[in-house]
Amino acid sequence: MKWHLWVGLFQIVSVIVIVGWILYFHATGKALILLEAILTCIIGPCASAAAVVTQKIGGDLTEMVTYTFISNFICAILIPICFPLIETNMGFTFTGAFLLILNKVSLVLIVPMLLAYITKHWHLLRPLYRWIINVNDLSYYLWCASLLIVSGTTVKNIVHANVSVSFLLLIAISSLVLCLLQFIAGKSIGAFFHNAVNSGQALGQKNTTFAIWIANTYLNPLSTVGPGCYILWQNIINSVEIWHYSKSKKRTN
Repeated sequence: MKWHLWVGLFQIVSVIVIVGWILYFHATGKALILLEAILTCIIGPCASAAAVVTQKIGGDLTEMVTYTFISNFICAILIPICFPLIETNMGFTFTGAFLLILNKVSLVLIVPMLLAYITKHWHLLRPLYRWIINVNDLSYYLWCASLLIVSGTTVKNIVHANVSVSFLLLIAISSLVLCLLQFIAGKSIGAFFHNAVNSGQALGQKNTTFAIWIANTYLNPLSTVGPGCYILWQNIINSVEIWHYSKSKKRTN
């Protein structure tokens, strides 16, 4: 699908712009934390739940699942390249840091996808696959558990932050603006290919759980406030979209 290419390219260019800004202006202190918070909200892959939300608002489930895989691979390539350039105090050479981050990101993103594929298609594991898909709302409860953990991590970092409330609000507002921009940009790209719904969700709805993890692991822990707030903003947008779609569907019936 053409929109897959352009949405992925938009994400890559956006990451390059933020990383280039950090390196060119030698950002430090609060400026660096703010830019890292923004970066994690951009570089994070498309959320797995985006396919479900897209289906609820009239989009194509198959196309979204395809882009979710593409987005995860883009993320697995970008993070090992960009993060060693930003955080030079990791105690490794660029090559060492690249391989370290690539290994951990692959374990979090690529390995689970491969295991899911093997579980579904290998006949010896087919009973396990059937059991998993027959557990009602299992993915929902797993998502709630992970959301609880990352929310706790974000709150902990906020409580122990040695910065002003106004700076925390700045990060929160920046993540709101960024969330709106990514949804709008995605829908604008998709409009050219008659796939505004799919494209908007693909670019706007992020795997914030993963974004918080990478921020807390490789960047300044305070930058987790960005994706932490992004969770709230994208869920509000998703709720409005589902409500609007349901309302318009009732009018047509």
